[in-house]
Amino acid sequence: MSAENTDILISGGGVAGLTAAAAFAAAGFRTICVDPTPPVTSEGAAGADMRSTAFLQPSRRVLEAAGLWDRLAPHAAPLRIMRIVDAGGAEPVARLTRDFDASELSDQPFGWNFPNWLLRREMVARLADLPLADFRPGVAVAGLLTRTTGAEVTLSDGARIHARLVVAADGRNSFMREAAGIPVRTTRYGQKALAFAVTHPIPHENVSTEIHRSGGPFTLVPLPDRDGTPSSAVVWMERAAEAERLAALPVAEFEAAMTERSTGILGPLTLVTRRAVWPMMTQIAARFSAQRVALIAEAAHVIPPIGAQGLNMSLADLACLLDLARKSPETLGEETMLSAYARRRRPEVLLREIGIDALNRTSMLAPRPLRDLRAGVLGALYGLPPVRRALMRAGLGIR
Repeated sequence: MSAENTDILISGGGVAGLTAAAAFAAAGFRTICVDPTPPVTSEGAAGADMRSTAFLQPSRRVLEAAGLWDRLAPHAAPLRIMRIVDAGGAEPVARLTRDFDASELSDQPFGWNFPNWLLRREMVARLADLPLADFRPGVAVAGLLTRTTGAEVTLSDGARIHARLVVAADGRNSFMREAAGIPVRTTRYGQKALAFAVTHPIPHENVSTEIHRSGGPFTLVPLPDRDGTPSSAVVWMERAAEAERLAALPVAEFEAAMTERSTGILGPLTLVTRRAVWPMMTQIAARFSAQRVALIAEAAHVIPPIGAQGLNMSLADLACLLDLARKSPETLGEETMLSAYARRRRPEVLLREIGIDALNRTSMLAPRPLRDLRAGVLGALYGLPPVRRALMRAGLGIR
């Protein structure tokens, strides 16, 4: 069987991979995207991704370039305020609340939140409209051979693809990264996160709330109303054993536990989806590129879900790669382009990983004196307007 030719082969059909496929195809590059697992595009289906993604302001530009924003915008829940609550006292009640308001920076919200299963649905539909995009769900990468002239990719269905650039977007256990011989450094926290959606009687008013006590943050992120009732996505991080215990609780007991952990800030919480659990880690690849291969998203870096940084870092990877490809399409996949990509992205990612690691370790504190210190530092930082605005700009990735 003769090899098919394409400009770009993307391994991975998650949110980052699908966005990359749409963005490169919209920019005029022939793009094939493969993933061994067909995307689940309905909330109630088995295997649906219960997490949500908050796209921050810079990520919107990537989605617009990919022709995705107009499809997604009707489903968006804007995030106008990021609220930090410290509940680290003797009882699980809010003792310190600080709001970071997007209006201090611009007339735009910090970002827009979407359920991950819905993102997949809209992204797959967009790819079907792009003549240069070829999405092949249910197909895995079986082999990779690179040379200076291009990459030869063997697929699980027997197809052979010759690509000028291979984009590894195949997750934290990336086959492509391993095939390219790139090692990773991994830090595990003995911590897991539960992800699910809830309804509540008190409207969220487009406020994303991160509540700190111990074990990790409990975060409520706005979603559009569900059948007329206010709704939020929840990410609840705890020590691994406690997370597994919570995930196994009967619904009524779980609802009581999560309402208490939320400090009752939105009233009694009602579980409306299944609970997903996944382990927390920080991971970074030793290099972000190899011959004809670029790593993006969790193939390159993994962080705990704090401050909406994870997928936004992934789209920053894509934005950088797309910018280099547009400026010099004749060098697509060559060492000059990939070296420039790695030089731009890895130091920025490393700096953010260090910051998120520190925030996560702080959020896990159990001793009361250390929790008291955490609350004091938060109050002091918030009270300095230049520092507060600098933190907001840093979180958005705006210089």
